[in-house]
Amino acid sequence: MKVVILAGGFGTRISEESHLRPKPMVEIGGMPILWHIMKYYASFGHCDFVVCAGYKQSVIKEWFADYYINHSDVTFDFSERENITVHRSSSESWRVTVVDTGLSTMTGGRIKRIRPYLDDAPFFLTYGDGVCNVDVAELLRFHRAHGCLATVTAVHPDSRFGVLDATGDLVRAFREKSEADVDWINGGFMVLEPGVIDCIEGDSTVFEHGPLERLCEMGQLVAYRHRGFWQCMDTLRDKEKLERLWAEGRAPWKRWQ
Repeated sequence: MKVVILAGGFGTRISEESHLRPKPMVEIGGMPILWHIMKYYASFGHCDFVVCAGYKQSVIKEWFADYYINHSDVTFDFSERENITVHRSSSESWRVTVVDTGLSTMTGGRIKRIRPYLDDAPFFLTYGDGVCNVDVAELLRFHRAHGCLATVTAVHPDSRFGVLDATGDLVRAFREKSEADVDWINGGFMVLEPGVIDCIEGDSTVFEHGPLERLCEMGQLVAYRHRGFWQCMDTLRDKEKLERLWAEGRAPWKRWQ
């Protein structure tokens, strides 16, 4: 199955990094978070990617254009014009299609624009700024078992704030926020049937509003509840947390050697 990754937004909440590059190209452990997401899907055998680019899309294209050479032993023979010999490569056997889906296109519009690359088949969809350790194989089995047009992975986001338990004005306790205090949210890592695209009107469609709401009304949207690790990279604080997990060898999304 193809893996579609939304990577075209402006990333304004992490502007310390995104003024130079798209947020999915912000690095964790020296590699873009986009690469981490792709490595994760590839560890389940899904290696055909469609990247929905937009803001600073040339940065993504140039990175992939150089990726093979940068992960190979290469001889440049200047005695012959354009003679390059690759001796050994450690790059992945991926197929990556980077599509310029427009600068200001909304998430739904970006999905609609890449329809020609989907072969009219079910596909994975996720955001280019979040990692988790969801069992992708089990997620796909769940989707197929329910027979609906769309499956989202529901997660409990971590909270950076503590919780006050109070009776009237009197505080009874101060504690860390627990799962009981947090609602389930759409964490990405979705599975969609091609018919979902018919619910998208055009470039101005926000996928999380009209299309998903319409699928709810149709009884065609189910949630796979993931109680493990999930983390988006909205802010510099989020990036530092992911960097720390990676540097300490505790990154839950790392399934590869």
